[in-house]
Amino acid sequence: MFKYILSLLLLMSVSLFADTKEALEAFKKKDYEKAFKLYEKSAIAGDTTAQNALSYLYLNGIGVLKDTKKGINWLEKAANSSDARAQNDLGMMYLTGQNVAQDSKNAFKWLKKASDAKNQNAQYNLALMYYRGDGADQNVTRASELLEDSALQGNEQAIKNIGLVYMQLLKFDKAAEWLEKNAQMGDERAYYLLAEIYCTNENFEKAKKWAKKSKDSGNKDAELLWLKYNLEKY
Repeated sequence: MFKYILSLLLLMSVSLFADTKEALEAFKKKDYEKAFKLYEKSAIAGDTTAQNALSYLYLNGIGVLKDTKKGINWLEKAANSSDARAQNDLGMMYLTGQNVAQDSKNAFKWLKKASDAKNQNAQYNLALMYYRGDGADQNVTRASELLEDSALQGNEQAIKNIGLVYMQLLKFDKAAEWLEKNAQMGDERAYYLLAEIYCTNENFEKAKKWAKKSKDSGNKDAELLWLKYNLEKY
């Protein structure tokens, strides 16, 4: 009997996956009504990917009449089933007041759940809440930890901002580590910040390298830094 139930469950999951895959293909082909019907079938059966998609369709009136209430309901179903994408999206809606009444505490609650599930976007969004003291006590150290978790997963916004937060915390070695990554990707702001850090640490050869890059990109502050520390001689 147990083997029969297990086989039945596996069969159902394969069927749901097929419906969700077919729904995505229909969506790509702009057959939105077909996509809606297929997503709805899978969503009712408990597929959280389909619930997320159905929420999107309702909220935007794609393949169905726009219905914000139903859109939020399906997003909540997915979020309550521990779907981290839905938890992040729901948290951001509460944070911004989009489609729901703005509520920082609810935003924090859902973003924390998604962040705990290692969702990189939620880690970044929650970091900003800690940084600003929005929905929670301000905690820049905790913000830096979440930003690093997000950055290590490749979140571009986290990578761009974590160096600045480490500078604020006076963790210049950590700041330089991340700013070097930004600089190598052509972030002109990082050029100057690295020059500033290396001047402070009296690593003038590295300071010269980054100050020159910053100066060459038109940063007047870098020119002043160049003169102040007489970087030409290094």
